[in-house]
Amino acid sequence: MATKCGKCGPGYPTPLEAMKGPREEIVYLPCIYRNTGIEAPDYLATVDIDPKSPQYCQVIHRLPMPNLKDELHHSGWNTCSSCFGDSTKSRDKLMLPCLMSSRIYVVDVGSNPRAPKLHKVIEAEDIHAKCGLGYIHTSHCLASGEVMISSLGDPKGNGKGGFVLLDGETFEVKGTWERPGGAAPMGYDFWYQPRHNVMISTEWAAPNVFRDGFNPADVEAGLYGSHIHVWDWQRHEIVQTLPLQDGLIPLEVRFLHNPDAAQGFVGCALSSTIQRFYKNQGGTWSVEKVIQVPPKKVKGWLLPEMPSLITDILLSLDDRFLYFSNWLHGDLRQYDISDPHRPRLTGQLFLGGSIVKGGPVQVLEDQELKCQPEPLVVKGKRVPGGPQMIQLSLDGKRLYVTTSLYSAWDKQFYPDLIREGSVMLQIDVDTVRGGLKLNPNFLVDFGKEPLGPALAHELRYPGGDCSSDIWL
Repeated sequence: MATKCGKCGPGYPTPLEAMKGPREEIVYLPCIYRNTGIEAPDYLATVDIDPKSPQYCQVIHRLPMPNLKDELHHSGWNTCSSCFGDSTKSRDKLMLPCLMSSRIYVVDVGSNPRAPKLHKVIEAEDIHAKCGLGYIHTSHCLASGEVMISSLGDPKGNGKGGFVLLDGETFEVKGTWERPGGAAPMGYDFWYQPRHNVMISTEWAAPNVFRDGFNPADVEAGLYGSHIHVWDWQRHEIVQTLPLQDGLIPLEVRFLHNPDAAQGFVGCALSSTIQRFYKNQGGTWSVEKVIQVPPKKVKGWLLPEMPSLITDILLSLDDRFLYFSNWLHGDLRQYDISDPHRPRLTGQLFLGGSIVKGGPVQVLEDQELKCQPEPLVVKGKRVPGGPQMIQLSLDGKRLYVTTSLYSAWDKQFYPDLIREGSVMLQIDVDTVRGGLKLNPNFLVDFGKEPLGPALAHELRYPGGDCSSDIWL
């Protein structure tokens, strides 16, 4: 295999080569106790997902953080396939940015992948002082050997979409990636594509707006994001800001994996749309809506109309399928994007959600369903919450799902998640014709954790995956 060659660094030479990689055997998940009433630190769980293992579907290790109420969120790597050509690099540290405390934990997963240990703590004060940023989110490794992490705000919780740069060896804070004074008004996720000298970033809201829960009045006041930002990758500055038609709260952004591709997708949570962004012949960028999930008219809920709330999206490594989760409605979807202008629905599965039969919400009008879906029971457990973070196996045949979004919003929209803990599920994927099928024998129940029910979030495999690796 190409990755065994003497001069190669971490990851794989191409996305298609990555699809030939080994089957995933363990996965890392941040588990959160903030807002649950349990006074314990968040921790990194290691879960055995090897069907041949006697510990299959079990948490085999827990690494507690040294502080309380961090809100671990999205993890990333010290290095990835962007450094494939550098044999001096090794993917052995997992970066754990904290959404609320603004710390960064650097975790050693190389010494013993099944039992990670804490390598370094980067305190918020260091990031505040050197970058003027806080409330950090997405971590990506760069071909330069550095690590780059996006921010949602300044140290006081006002909106500020900047980027923290870390040295990839010492993990010292170097400063900001963007030019001084050049941050976006709001931040969240980002993805870069050097062959087109571009980076795209998205925006949620100022941390002070969303930190304690969702208030519909903040939408009316225009306090949530509705733009994506196009950055010049070499000059480190915004060259275009694109307003999104029907694009409220653009969260996860994904370029096609093929590094020659000049297009990708962004999921807009509140407006329940998928938008395609693309490069024009003149070198500028445009955006168009390609999927709309209609809201449902309801009774017994926060508002008279319930959006689907698209929260996570990802693309298969061969750029054939787009997946996303509708956290409130409760379904997971697969679209064929062979024609990126016209995605075609090929798979849909309900995994809990707010509109299940027998719940407090009555659906009065539904443009898609004839009746409310049945509650989901897996291995005797009724699944609380709805599908949220998703991760696809390298070969595209297995999709893993967790159900927690963000502790304050979990508490507001799914109180049963707080009481019962989140779960991890596995979906079998038909990669030939398209289609999704629940694996009834797979359940990781984070409601049974030693210190009490926990909220499990984003998933990472030790060898990288389709939402953390970028090819050059």
